[in-house]
Amino acid sequence: MSVAFLAGEEQLGTAEGSVHPPTAFDLPEIDDADLLDAYSRAVIHVVETVGPSVVTVESRFDGQRTNDETAFGRRGGTGSGFIFTPDGLVLTNSHVVHRAKAMEVTLTDGRRQRADLVGEDPDTDLAVLRIAAPDLVAARLGESSHVRVGQLAVAIGNPYGFQCTVTAGVVSALGRSLRARTGRLMDEIIQTDAALNPGNSGGPLVNSRGEVIGVNTAVILPAQGLCFAIASNTVKYVAASLIRDGRVRRSYVGIAGQNTPLPRSLVRTHGLEASRGVLVMGIEPDSPAMIAGVREGDVIVVFNDRAAESIDALHRLLTDRQIGVPLPLVVLRRGEKRTLRITPQESPATAS
Repeated sequence: MSVAFLAGEEQLGTAEGSVHPPTAFDLPEIDDADLLDAYSRAVIHVVETVGPSVVTVESRFDGQRTNDETAFGRRGGTGSGFIFTPDGLVLTNSHVVHRAKAMEVTLTDGRRQRADLVGEDPDTDLAVLRIAAPDLVAARLGESSHVRVGQLAVAIGNPYGFQCTVTAGVVSALGRSLRARTGRLMDEIIQTDAALNPGNSGGPLVNSRGEVIGVNTAVILPAQGLCFAIASNTVKYVAASLIRDGRVRRSYVGIAGQNTPLPRSLVRTHGLEASRGVLVMGIEPDSPAMIAGVREGDVIVVFNDRAAESIDALHRLLTDRQIGVPLPLVVLRRGEKRTLRITPQESPATAS
């Protein structure tokens, strides 16, 4: 504040009379809403739109030992989630509810509802629950392909049990990869600096239009501002599969392998697209790989006419569309290029 506006300063005036400069007490009263900037209005809009859809998810596990008793029983894992259909379907992280014997959801209005597991997919760390309650507010899933680095990102969740905690930041990066607890690589991960803490898992990451663009899943400790969310387009696909089948179907070929570089001479000789492949270290009995004639020591370089330069690349190619379909598999065996026919089967992990 300029010193000219402080009480007790010398008066300014003319021969006709003195005039006081305006003070803070002379300013017209301004409503707080008029002082809100565009950023604040955007965050408030997000909270008012999506906040009523955010829930607390509590899971109870066998063998849980804790002094924290509730009407629900002995508390196990606690995380976040959000309602995404008016009839009571809730999205959360798989690691919040995995192997839970009972689950309960607490709504923002305080109602507590028993939740049933519709399905979960540990490979993408997503799960769908169902609750039966009236007057539910559903959040809208947005289009993550439209997300841009630098745009506003708002996270809503229940860190450390503090319900409906709101943090805001920006989208820091797109297209990150993150290793799931199963060991499989999750692609198209959104990185944000909107602060996340334990208990935020499963909560929504929201854009300025009030659309969910991701499901918060992980942070890098002890770093600050390195937080990650599963992109909403992945969420849509996985949620649809979980609702339909209770699982996400994937194919498998039945090998244990490791990434290996290829000699330049072999790459040039055989006209390979990649300079790396998958060295077969083991083969499961009666698996598609064994039936196709794959041997230990082979190096897989192409699967279904696509380069298989790593275990992760091979996993990305093994979708439900390959189940039961004979496909070409190119391997290097003692330096020679061989093309085999392999028929992937449904992964036992998803069939169970």
